[in-house]
Amino acid sequence: MLPRDETSATAAPSSAPAPWGNVSSAGAPTASASPGSSDAAARVARFSGFRPEVQGLRAVAVLLVVVYHVFMGRVSGGVDVFLFISAFFMTLSFVRKLEGGRPLALGRYWLHTFKRLLPLATVVILATLFLVWWLYPAQDVADFRFQGVASILYFENWTLAFNAVDYYAADHSSASPFQHFWSLSVQGQVFLLWPLIFGLAWLDKRRTGHSSVPVLAACFGLVFAASLAFSVLSTATHQEFAYFDTRARLWEFALGSLVALAIPYVKLPRAVRLVLGWGGFVSMVLVGILVDVQGAFPGWIALWPLLSAAAIIVAGQSGLPVGVDRFLSWAPVVKMGDAAYALYLVHWPLLITYLVVRERPVAGPRSGVALVVVSIVLALLLTKFVENPLKRWKWPEARNWRLALVIVICMGLVLASAGTWSAVERHRTAQLEARAELNNPGARVLEPGYEFTGDENAPVLPASMQDQWVGLPRACEGEYKSANRTAQGFCRQAEKVENPTKVVAVVGNSHMEQYMGAVIPVAEEENWQLISVLQPGCGFGVEGQSSTCRDGNEAVMDYLEVLKPDVVMTTSTRSELMDGGAEHVVSGLEELTQDLTEQGSIVVGFRDNPRLDFDPTRCIAEKGRDDESCRVARQTVLGDTDPASSLDSIPGFVGIDPTNLICPVDVCAPVIGNVAVWLDSHHLTWDYTRSMAPLLHDTLVRAVQVTPGVAAE
Repeated sequence: MLPRDETSATAAPSSAPAPWGNVSSAGAPTASASPGSSDAAARVARFSGFRPEVQGLRAVAVLLVVVYHVFMGRVSGGVDVFLFISAFFMTLSFVRKLEGGRPLALGRYWLHTFKRLLPLATVVILATLFLVWWLYPAQDVADFRFQGVASILYFENWTLAFNAVDYYAADHSSASPFQHFWSLSVQGQVFLLWPLIFGLAWLDKRRTGHSSVPVLAACFGLVFAASLAFSVLSTATHQEFAYFDTRARLWEFALGSLVALAIPYVKLPRAVRLVLGWGGFVSMVLVGILVDVQGAFPGWIALWPLLSAAAIIVAGQSGLPVGVDRFLSWAPVVKMGDAAYALYLVHWPLLITYLVVRERPVAGPRSGVALVVVSIVLALLLTKFVENPLKRWKWPEARNWRLALVIVICMGLVLASAGTWSAVERHRTAQLEARAELNNPGARVLEPGYEFTGDENAPVLPASMQDQWVGLPRACEGEYKSANRTAQGFCRQAEKVENPTKVVAVVGNSHMEQYMGAVIPVAEEENWQLISVLQPGCGFGVEGQSSTCRDGNEAVMDYLEVLKPDVVMTTSTRSELMDGGAEHVVSGLEELTQDLTEQGSIVVGFRDNPRLDFDPTRCIAEKGRDDESCRVARQTVLGDTDPASSLDSIPGFVGIDPTNLICPVDVCAPVIGNVAVWLDSHHLTWDYTRSMAPLLHDTLVRAVQVTPGVAAE
């Protein structure tokens, strides 16, 4: 995945250290040791020399990544091999310096490393941003633009990690064209961290004069053990996050470093090397076939591809015509290894862009072959005309500030492009929103007698789904702060209202949260103090839910018993995916409603909105507003009556059914009043629910005026 070093049989010169150099654990002597120090020269020689079979291993690993992505729609474990190899090379490079008594020059190492990595990455990121602007659905643009920035700044893995566990993350039907930058981000972070460990070994060697290898072995052994333990635990509990978590990947780098330290001392017979090499090769190829890599990694099972790669490296040069090293050292394979970084960079955005343009979930056999061929050709061209010339460019190497300048320019080009694009979009959106009252009335077009006088060709709002989750601005504080730590973790409030006419607590899950878009304007107009205590994915009930939801709801009830709000609002039903007969009252809500009304609170229950099996907003972006497949008949997603009407007999309960505002005239449409209704397949946009407020105003005001203990009429 990383570019090949320009050195071959010798250590990298001090002016150009690189962790990806083509070096050998045992081979040609080196001239990098201090003059007159035969022992130092011998130690350095152990970690020097050209390793063509490892460069060939790069080629196999990147081709596995590409083939599995394109033809199987899954991952192969090849990326883990890249992480392993990058640490292997970096360790050899630094150990040569340590054992040869040369300065580590960490500042220059960091500058040189990112000067080597960033130019090609910058070219690919800018090209991908152009494709996103040109070809991708509008609702994805803002998120993917941010990921382009995250990629050039080496924190894309954390962006994906938090999106993977974020209930409110955008629901993309297509993967991000920058998703593959997660591994490069992890590598970039390790390239900053690993030299500090070598610096520690340098300090010890300077103080004691002993070899740095034992100290490094101890350090990397500790990192390996701690990170692997963390990885196994986090993979078992939060695998989606762990997959992108740098901490859960450090052991893969540590293993590569440990192999680099040990390999000069490993002497195996040729027959063993033959079996070990081919066994590792076959094992590495089979990983992606036999293991759900993306669903199981990076726990202990990731040892499989790494130990396979280690077996190939340990086997080394067998000297046999049938050895795997003979194949891996074959000139075309080594050349492909030289282009591995470029191939990894370009294949993923090409694949994802093709799938977006053709509206396909996977590539077919013929298109897959074409994608692989185009990716390889483009990678070879980028390597020849972009990467290699920039590697040979001597001007930046003369001064550290020049290296820094190259890095700043590369990052600046991406940041400036994304920032300018974002500013233009914000300006355009502000102009559209300034005319929204006239051109984008949303649910207000459903008012009796409403006459639309705006521009019928005005763009649909919102322009982006990035800020369409409803939320209150402040954590609960003062008299509204909960003593219950669990409840306080969910608790949010509107700005404090002096002498509120009502204190209204909104509880439940994201479906009630979205309805706050309609409640907030009414609360502001009527001088209500609004508080929310919401748990994503947890309806307000105590039966038939996960232990996490039950514990959270019990904490919310404890909070409500102390707060004693005038009104509690929640969703009273749960709709089911595309099944009009399955909608039901939230399990356990009846019991909680009785408890709350007996305490003097009014309970207002909103009927749930439909849950669809597709995203209507994405549908019209791809097919157009008039495509009938983007609409759903109401009777296919909701029953004829509100199941929560069974709670009407409870004194103090009021049911509200907003279905006629979401699916008017018996059709659930993607756009109403030139406003996108759907944030995703089962949530509504803030813009649309806000437009529902005038139509729900009187209903809400009447609901909160019901006398507790008296059944609503």
